[in-house]
Amino acid sequence: MAEENHPHDEQVPATVSRRDRARRMASRAKKSVTRGAAAVTSAPRPAASRRPLRTLVIFSMVGGLIATVGLPAYGAITLPSEEPQTLQQVAAEDAQSLVIASAADADVDAEEPVDLGRESYSATTAEEIEEKKAEEAAAEAAAERARLAAAASTEQEGSSGSTYSVDLSMVAPGSGEVRYPLAGGYTVGDGFLARGGSHMGVDLLTSAGSPIYAVAGGVVRMSQESLGGYGVAVVIDHVINGQSVTTTYGHMTYGSRQVVAGQTVAPGQIIGLVGSTGRSTANHLHLEVAIGGSYVDPWAWVQQNAG
Repeated sequence: MAEENHPHDEQVPATVSRRDRARRMASRAKKSVTRGAAAVTSAPRPAASRRPLRTLVIFSMVGGLIATVGLPAYGAITLPSEEPQTLQQVAAEDAQSLVIASAADADVDAEEPVDLGRESYSATTAEEIEEKKAEEAAAEAAAERARLAAAASTEQEGSSGSTYSVDLSMVAPGSGEVRYPLAGGYTVGDGFLARGGSHMGVDLLTSAGSPIYAVAGGVVRMSQESLGGYGVAVVIDHVINGQSVTTTYGHMTYGSRQVVAGQTVAPGQIIGLVGSTGRSTANHLHLEVAIGGSYVDPWAWVQQNAG
C-alpha cells in the first residue's frame, strides 16, 4: 500500500536509518523545550514574586499612622525647663514643699538675693496667742458695756425728761480733810447692817445725776462700769489721821465716772453722778467706809469727821 505524503511533514528518505531518525526527533524536542523556557522567562512574574513589595508598602503605611498619632501627644509633653522657677511655682508643683518668704515674691526679678535672716520673721507662742485672745475679749466686753451704758443713760434721761448738766469743777461743801459725799437734798435710806446685817453701807436717796464727791483725798483703787451688785462704782484708798481708810461709792449712772484707777483725787472732788445701776431699785448713792479693813457705820463716821 502506497504511503501518503503530507506537505507539512519533513520528507525522510527511505534510506535514513532508525538511529538518524531518533537523533533528529531528539533535536526537535530540545528546540521545543528551549522555546518553552524562553516563553516562561518573558512572561509576567507570578503573584508569589510580588509579596515582598506588598509587605514593604504595608509597613510604610503602619509607620505613617504611628507617626500621625504619636507626634501630637509627644508635642504636648513639657520637658524640664532650665529656667529658674519662682517660689510660688515650686510650691504649686510640689505640695509638700515649705516656702518661707513673705516678701520674696516682690523681689523675684531683683538682681540681688533676698535676705531671709531671723530678723525678717517672728514666731508667736501659745501664751501670746491666749493673751491676745484675752485682750480682744476684754475689748469686746468693754465695748458691750459702753453700749449698754449709753442705752441705759438714754433710757434714764428719757424717763426724767431732762439731761444731766453738772459743773465738774464743783467741790463738796466744807474745808476739812473729810467732806460729805452729797451736797444736799438727799434722804437717808437703809443704814449700816440693815437687811438682816447684810447691808455694809448707807443709802443716800437723791435725784439721778446729782454729783458725788470723794469724802477725802486719796488714790483711786477701782473705777468700773460694772462692779457686781454695786453697778457703776468707784473705790478710793485714803490715809486719814495715820489710818488706812477705804471708801466705796456704788450705783452711779452709766458713763458718769470722772476718775480712773491709779488717779489721785482731792477731798470733795467730783467722782461721778448718782444713778440706779447694779442691784438697785431707785436712784441713790450707796456709801461704804472701811478702816483698817473693817467696815464701820459710814454715816456716823462722816458726820463725826466732816468739816
